[in-house]
Order: sequence, then C-alpha cells, then structure tokens
Amino acid sequence: MGKPGQAKQVFRKYGSKARGVKKGEKRAKSVAPKLKKGLTPGTVLILLAGRFRGSRVVYLKQLDSGLLLATGPYSVNGVPLRRVNQRYCIATSTKVDVGSADVSSVTDVFFAKDAKAKGKGKKDAEGMFAEAPAKAGPSDEKKACQKKVDDAVTKGLNVELKQYLKTRFGLSSRMYPHELKF
Repeated sequence: MGKPGQAKQVFRKYGSKARGVKKGEKRAKSVAPKLKKGLTPGTVLILLAGRFRGSRVVYLKQLDSGLLLATGPYSVNGVPLRRVNQRYCIATSTKVDVGSADVSSVTDVFFAKDAKAKGKGKKDAEGMFAEAPAKAGPSDEKKACQKKVDDAVTKGLNVELKQYLKTRFGLSSRMYPHELKF
C-alpha cells in the first residue's frame, strides 16, 4: 500500500536501457537566443536584477552564449564590463555612439574564473599558520580592457548622458512599468 498520500508507481522505469547520447552521436550545439527588439550596440539598458539592479548601462554586443555584454562605463557609474541576461534588462530608446569601441577580444572565456583560485591550502601545521593569499581582484588584463572600452564609450557621451547613466532607475508610488515609455 505504501505511505498515506504516496502516488503509486512513482519510480517506475520503462525499459532497462539507459537513455542518453550514444557513442557515435554528437550533442546539438546550443544556439544563442534571438535578440530583443530595439537592442543595437550603444543602446542604454536598465538592469533589473543582480548587484547593479537599477543601473543604466550601455549595451555593446551579444556573446556566443546568448548573454549581452554591457558596461557602465566603469568611470561613469561604477558598472564594469558584465554579462547580462536579456530577460533581466529593459532596453531604452536612448542610444550612445560606441563605434570606436573594440570588444572583439571580449568573449565568454574572458569572464571565466582562474583555475589557480580553486586550489586549497595544506591542512597541516604549516598550512594553518601560513599567510592567507592576497584578495584576488580583477587581473591587469581585465583592467586594461575595461579602460580601453571605457575610453571609447565615454568619448561619445555628453554631460547630460553621463548624468543620465549615473542616476539609478526606480519606481515610486503610482508609477506602473507597463505604462512607462522607455
């Protein structure tokens, strides 16, 4: 009978063969999702989730994984080069000139974590009293890339646009997002 409330034959398997990819077959490569309408390089986005939610950022390109590459620029509002899921951003009608920004070197690999950071320390007396490794920040390569992209993007910004990118987006009472025109 089983336990009360338990469904019958929940764990039943049909067939004894394990399902999955056969040896000769290759898995289908994932295709990057279609881009939201209104997203062109230079479009100002409003981030809706994550550490920088409410921030306005400049869209640069779509990466191979389907995520969007966006920057604050860091020198203007403190948002670094980031990968953003397009479901968690709103495209505005504001455009910025990013023609001279070279982001071809920035890929998904650029954002991968370092392999050396995963290593654990020794678990003996020497390891316990050893100095803790310095806190890892962005590498010099990432800082140089950020600066290069920032310089190209901020060149196309006037005073009003810089102020617009600095201000955070938020809703107050009787402001309904479905009625707003972005």
